[in-house]
This record gives sequence, structure tokens and C-alpha cells, in this order.
Amino acid sequence: MTTEVDDRPSLITLPNGEPVKPMFSDAEMETRLAKLRRLMGEVDVDAALLTSYQNIDYYADFLFTHFGRFYGLVVTGDNQTSISANIDYGQPWRRTYGENLVYTDWQRDNYFRAVRKVVPTSVRRLGVELDHLTVQNRAKLEAFLPGVELVDISAGIMRLRMVKSAEEIALIRNGAATADVGGFAIRDAIRAGVPEYEVALAGTQAMVRNIAKLYPHAELMDTWVWFQSGINTDGAHNPVTSRKLESGDILSLNCFPMIGGYYTALERTLFVDHVDEASLRYWNINVEVHEAGLKLIKPGAVCGDIAKSLNEIFRGYGVLQHRTFGYGHSFGVLSHYYGREAGLELREDIETVLQPGMVVSMEPMITIPEGQPGAGGYREHDILVITEDGAEDITKFPYGPAHNVI
Repeated sequence: MTTEVDDRPSLITLPNGEPVKPMFSDAEMETRLAKLRRLMGEVDVDAALLTSYQNIDYYADFLFTHFGRFYGLVVTGDNQTSISANIDYGQPWRRTYGENLVYTDWQRDNYFRAVRKVVPTSVRRLGVELDHLTVQNRAKLEAFLPGVELVDISAGIMRLRMVKSAEEIALIRNGAATADVGGFAIRDAIRAGVPEYEVALAGTQAMVRNIAKLYPHAELMDTWVWFQSGINTDGAHNPVTSRKLESGDILSLNCFPMIGGYYTALERTLFVDHVDEASLRYWNINVEVHEAGLKLIKPGAVCGDIAKSLNEIFRGYGVLQHRTFGYGHSFGVLSHYYGREAGLELREDIETVLQPGMVVSMEPMITIPEGQPGAGGYREHDILVITEDGAEDITKFPYGPAHNVI
């Protein structure tokens, strides 16, 4: 019996077609990379291997699809190379700001062979994202890069992403406007007897079409709606179901347009036909907190102080125990499965000071358990850009009982 030797290559390049129009200018990308390289110098690493969705997208303009395979971006002092799987063929090459190397499936661990090829042999300290690197992959990296010390730079990179550039803010503005488009489409689709998923589809379709109009060169991926009714409003991230809307239902509208990996959001409480007295009380309380929070967001404010101040309003009404999460968070390269900038959240334990260029939400929520008067989840959500002397609210869809009893 003889064994056939597989001589197919482990690593290849696939310059298929022409590079596409990027989401950001060359100047923007070079500025990001320059800041990263300064960070690398400060922590004394010779190169960096980025492995998360958010950082590969942020520094290479390439948002990968995981599907059980690994991706990377190796940044050295003078270039950057994305590492992608052969299943994607030439798409990563067309999208990457920088070079691209492809690994094949024909031999196990070709991904790590690609990393070894791209990381210069002179490297002795390699920056990595330990908050994204699995224990198994860390062990394999150490085996393929003997003598190289792995240094965690994930927190430092997160801090670099927290202050947005002018180009990022322009994109986020378009995202917020697109969320409003989805919100109005959803409002028009709401009526008793319609399933949640049909209402959600109306919002998703409207947003995707708007993104295609604004960014005809962009990949259209990951835009979605969570539209919840009745008991399904109790959690902020509950999926869409087939439940049919009923007169008097509490509703939660959640629009999430995705543009080039950048997430924006619109979230609103609504009611079908009418709102009962108990529900109206809770809704008005949450709106009061929302409006107070909008006024507190400004440069120099401390995230934890904002949360503590808003807690006092809920406490005064005896409903603080019904609050379910923080009052807001950062925006940027973010989705429901990647990119959270945990250092910029409006929670009691976060001491970050707001500064111009940051983008945060104000989104108080309380949930009243099923079986009690006014049961359901109440949430309003606006996006604010911190300016030199205040904050600009870029969400335009109206909120509150005067507008959203449909």
C-alpha cells in the first residue's frame, strides 16, 4: 500500500480582480496604523498579530467571516498583511488595506504557518489580543514561534478606537440616519394581527436599501432588526418571533444598520392602539431618565458618575431594582458578536472621562416582570457625538407616549 504525497501549497496569494473602493481614505488608514505603531513602541513589541473582527476591520478595512476558520492581521513597523482562508479566494485581497496571504485547508495548522511566514524572524516580542486568542491557539502560536514572547495589547488598542476620527463620525451619522429610516418603516408596518417578523423585515429591507444608496461600493452584511412585543420585550436582545401583535401590546423597536463593520442603533418603546395607566407611568419614568441622561453627556463627565446620577431618579420612583443594564456604550467597529469597547460604557464601575470625538448612547431600560401591572421592557436609545463644548444627538426618530402609541 502506498500513500500519496499531497504537494498542494500551504500558502498562496490570490490577487483576483481589482481592489475595491475602500470605506475610508488612505490618510485615515495610515493615521490609524501610525497610532498603533506608536502603541507598539510604548509597550516594546516588534510586531502585532491582530485576530479579532474589530481590529482586523479597523486596521485593514476587511471584515472576515469566521465560520470555523481563523483570520489575522500582522502589523510590523512598515507594512501590514491580512491572513485569510482559501475559501474566501480573492475577496480579502480586494478588501484589505495592505497585503494579503491566503492559507489552504490541505494541511492542518496552515493558519499558523501563515503567521510564521509573515511575522519577521527578528521579532522577539509579539503583540496579541489575549481577550480574543483562545488557550489552544495561544499554545499553537508559541509552538510555531519558538522564543517569541506574546504580549497582550488588547486594552491599549481598545482605547485607541474609543475616540473617533472625522471620517468615522461621518459614517456613524449616516448609520444613525439609516436607523431612523428603518424605524419609520417599522412604525408604518405596526398593527394588531401582524407577526413580529413581518414588522422586522420591513425595517431591515428599508435600511439595507438606504445603505446601498449611500455606499454603493460597500458589502451589505449584518444589518438587522429586533422587533419585540408583549413579554418578548423583557430583554434588550431577545430575537424576533412569530408572535402576532395585539391591541394594547408594549413594543420594542430595535434597528441595527451595519456599514463597513460599524454598528449604529435606534431603540424605542411603543404601544399598539393604546397604553394603560400603569404602563404609561413606567414609560414616562424611563423617558424622564433618558432626557436627564442626554443632558449629562458632555466632555469632562465621568461615565460612572452619569450612571450614579441616573440611578437616583429611578430610586426616587422606587423602580431602580427593575433596571437591567448600563445606561449606554461606545459606538464604532461593533456588532452583537464583536467589538465591544468595554472601557467606554455608562456604568457605575467605569471611570473613563468623556472627551470630544467619543460617540456614546443614552439608553436607560427597566423591565417590569410578567403578571404585574405595566409588565414589559421600556427602553429609549439615542446616539450622541461628544463635541468640544457638549454633545450632539444624531438620532432623530421621536420617542415617548406623545409619538409612539401607534
